Amino acid sequence: MKIARWKWWLAAVGVLAVSVFLVWHVAVRQLRAGIEQALGPRASVGALEVSWSGVVLSDLRVRAERPAWPADDELRADRVRVVPELSSVFSGAWRVRLVRVEGAYVSVLRRRDGALQVVPGLVRPAAKPAATGRPVHIGRIELADAAVAFYDASVRQPAHRMRLEQLDAELEDIRLPTLDRPIAVALQAVFKGPKRDGNITIGGHITPATRDADIAAGLTNVDLIALEPYLLKVHEAGVRRGTLDLQLDAKVVRQHLHAPGLLVLKDLELGAGGGMFATFAGVPRNAVIASLNRNGRIDLKFTLEGRLDDPRFSLNEALSLRIAAGLAESLGVSIGGVVEGVGGVIKGLLGR
Repeated sequence: MKIARWKWWLAAVGVLAVSVFLVWHVAVRQLRAGIEQALGPRASVGALEVSWSGVVLSDLRVRAERPAWPADDELRADRVRVVPELSSVFSGAWRVRLVRVEGAYVSVLRRRDGALQVVPGLVRPAAKPAATGRPVHIGRIELADAAVAFYDASVRQPAHRMRLEQLDAELEDIRLPTLDRPIAVALQAVFKGPKRDGNITIGGHITPATRDADIAAGLTNVDLIALEPYLLKVHEAGVRRGTLDLQLDAKVVRQHLHAPGLLVLKDLELGAGGGMFATFAGVPRNAVIASLNRNGRIDLKFTLEGRLDDPRFSLNEALSLRIAAGLAESLGVSIGGVVEGVGGVIKGLLGR
């Protein structure tokens, strides 16, 4: 009797082990197929390993279509680890506990018309998902030691290049394809400059489907030489040195944006030339230098406000008068010559 019971338990354990193995096998096969399909024809993977802990991709590369794209690659990553929840195989939605990307490089392009493109080789226009398609819930996405090359063709040709390095970012609670839940975002990176490096931080929540957001962003000690195309018009005196600080608290509720901010220029030294009519960012150069001699810095408080669903709304055009008024007041100059220059700066930093 005891031997029979022991055999029964052994058989039960064996059946359970086989069942678990089959569940795992089905799960990883479906996950692998989904990853390969998502990567697209221009992607390559050095190695793809499947284990009980999930899927690991090594030496991922998504090549760009040259010469339309300004860099050779849209995306590279030393290692991508995907940790699924195997219990979701038989549920209504895929659940992925973690996606961790290490040693990534991403190139981003802002076209002449201002449209922003990020990894178009992966984010491809496609047909509507099939009726059998399953939603995906990703608990957490981590980027570790990433680099971003930002090319802006809207300010000059060839496209102006800026670079972020040592980028660490975390996103939590991503629901695909609806993106109708708030996604927690935390990012910090080094903003590379010709003479010095600055820092950038972003934190808060954003809901892509509705564009609701509560985001705090900061730039600290950013090299102004890296931002010259946004500050200067043709024939204006260049920047020899200087830094920019920017603090912005942006809230979007039901398509309405309210974003008070502070822009600070420090240690600014302008190039010579232009005579008495020389300007910097549309502001009389002499007024800028006089303010710097008095205070050593220029502080500008502003508020960005408007409806994102209004096609006439533009962060740089609709609100440049308010920002220009604050700068004109701080420098003691007429508002008329300031509007165009400040509008260009805001367009460059924030888009639109």
